[in-house]
Amino acid sequence: MALRMLTEKVSGVAATFYQRTLANQLAKTGMRYEDLLIQEQGEVKEAIELADPDVIAGRNRRIKRAIDLSFKRKSLLDYAPDMKQEPFKFEIYEDMEKIRARDQELAALNVENK
Repeated sequence: MALRMLTEKVSGVAATFYQRTLANQLAKTGMRYEDLLIQEQGEVKEAIELADPDVIAGRNRRIKRAIDLSFKRKSLLDYAPDMKQEPFKFEIYEDMEKIRARDQELAALNVENK
C-alpha cells in the first residue's frame, strides 16, 4: 500500500514536469498535443474525418506553421510573443474515445459469435 502511494506520488511529479516541458516545446511551434498524433492510425484517421472542417483546417495550419518555423529555425514566440496558446486543448480526443469504445464493443460481440 505504501509502495503504491509512493509510486503514484513520484509518477505524478514526473508527469507534471513532463507536461510542463512538453507545453513549452509545443508553444515554440504553436502546436497542440493532438497535432502530434499519427494521422494514419485507425481511430485518429476516422476522428479527423468526422471532425468539423474548422478543426481540420486549424490542425493543418498549425502543422504547416510548425514545419515552416522548424525550417527557418525560428520560434513562434519570436513572431507572436503575446499569442495565447492552448497546447492541451483537445478537439478530436472525445471522438477518438467513442471510436475506441465502439471498436471494443464490436470486438466483444464478434468474440461471442464465434
